[in-house]
Amino acid sequence: MLRKFLVTSMALALTLCFVAPQTSAEAAERRFVSIAAGWVTGAYYPMAGAISRIAFNNLKDENIKVTAESSGASVANANLIASGNTDFAILQNDIAYHAYHGKKGMFEEPVKNLRGVAVLYPEHIQCIVRDDSGIESMEDLKGKRVAVGPIGSGTTENVKQIISAWDMTLDDFKAEQLQARQASDYLKDGRIDAAFFTVAVGAAAIKDIATVVDIEVLNITGPNAQKLLEEVPFYTQQPVPAGSYPSQDEDAQTISVMAMLSARADLDQDIVYKLMKAMYENIDKIHSAHAKFKNVSVDKAMDGMTIPLHPGAEKYLKEVGVVD
Repeated sequence: MLRKFLVTSMALALTLCFVAPQTSAEAAERRFVSIAAGWVTGAYYPMAGAISRIAFNNLKDENIKVTAESSGASVANANLIASGNTDFAILQNDIAYHAYHGKKGMFEEPVKNLRGVAVLYPEHIQCIVRDDSGIESMEDLKGKRVAVGPIGSGTTENVKQIISAWDMTLDDFKAEQLQARQASDYLKDGRIDAAFFTVAVGAAAIKDIATVVDIEVLNITGPNAQKLLEEVPFYTQQPVPAGSYPSQDEDAQTISVMAMLSARADLDQDIVYKLMKAMYENIDKIHSAHAKFKNVSVDKAMDGMTIPLHPGAEKYLKEVGVVD
């Protein structure tokens, strides 16, 4: 009996010695990376989803697994990078700059492990008002019920900066910190009069409002807007073309920032390089994921880049001639 037990034990030990190294090696090769992507109803999430699908189809042999994760948008995404709780993040280029330099009141300390990967597309700061709200100008927002984006979002920071050009603060109207879907629902049933969205033109959350009530895209233009553009170099004047939403009969002029892909500084250079290569070599898959993504191009990957590049991104962009 004792001999049988010893033989069995030795056989089991030999089996474990044989199997364990192989399992460990397989686990070491498997590389899981995440992309913090913002609201499910915004454009960040379909962008991250498109990137993850491209990675699934093109990086199988590299054993790189990419997942898109919803989050609290730009400021929250920068903090996720800072804490090491995500590998990639999509955020606004102005928020990336403020994060890297540690803007007081927005970040407790500089997010020095934040690196740029690629600038993606313009994001319009759209103030959507109910047609029956009586709001025709920025000044008319005073005293009104206005959604300004969720806590920790780039939208809220954009609103603060924009209204400051009109000598206003959030205290000048009844500010509501709402997610995009909540803001959409509140506008539809009249619980608020206006809502700011920093999203691509044609966003589902705004289209959803326009299918229920008549809306207008408020013009953010004139001398005050020009002053803002001169003081804040990340902003540009951009149109929201007529017909972008049901009942929108005329172009609206507004302010835009740029959406960009970022990464942790210590993320493996090889992963960043291979993800970018797969993404841009399958750019048609990005273009088809959302109407706004038709503007995404490797030639524009550095337009509006506000923070240092990740070495993996720099390697790829040098390879394709975008960076010297």
